[in-house]
Formats: sequence, structure tokens, C-alpha cells
Amino acid sequence: MAFYELVYIVRPDVATAQVDQITAKIVEQVKKQGGKVAKTEQWGLRNLAYKIKKHKKGYYTLLGLDMPGAGVTPLEHQLKLMEDVIRFHTISLEIMDDKPSIIMKHKAKSFQPDASAAPRADAK
Repeated sequence: MAFYELVYIVRPDVATAQVDQITAKIVEQVKKQGGKVAKTEQWGLRNLAYKIKKHKKGYYTLLGLDMPGAGVTPLEHQLKLMEDVIRFHTISLEIMDDKPSIIMKHKAKSFQPDASAAPRADAK
């Protein structure tokens, strides 16, 4: 078995529930190919670097996969057939990292209140 990361972008005009359904279909396809999903990260609606099929935004999702190499081609074929998926990219990894991706770390950091920005009680 080999490790892969799959990032795919779903059209911005679909409902978030439908994004979850697309993820479920992809997970089912991975299992059908004899693999398993090690991690899933929903990055949410993000701006694209350039327009893709007339869209400026898209729902990003990252999947960490542990599957045989022969299963990647059928999985990518299924992604090409999905009308709501506007782009995808699969990369091979040496080791699977269980830590959150940089995007998720940045998201978590931006949601935490900044303690230094809070007004001090002794300030006049």
C-alpha cells in the first residue's frame, strides 16, 4: 500500500451537504479499490488563484489515502466524470502525516482570539 494526498475542488454553487455527498462517493470509491481514508479535511469555500470553468471560488477538500497504486487511476477517472468537481490533484507521499495541514493550522490560528489585542484592565 502507498500513501497519497488528494485535493479536489467542488463548484461554489453547490450546497455544503452536496460537498459531503461527493466526499462520501470518493471514500466509497477508495474502499472499492482496496484502500482506506486516513484523514479528511474540509477547507471550505476559498478563492481560486485563477478562474476555472468561469468560477472564482470553490470548496476545497483534502483526503489522506492509504491505497494500492493501481487504484489511483480508476479513482481519478471517477473524479473526471463528476460534474461538480472542477479540479483535483493526487500526489504520492513517503509517509502519512496525521497532523493537520498548514491550511487547517492557519484556520485554527485565525479563529483564536488574540490575547495581546484585548484591552488591559489597568490601561487608562
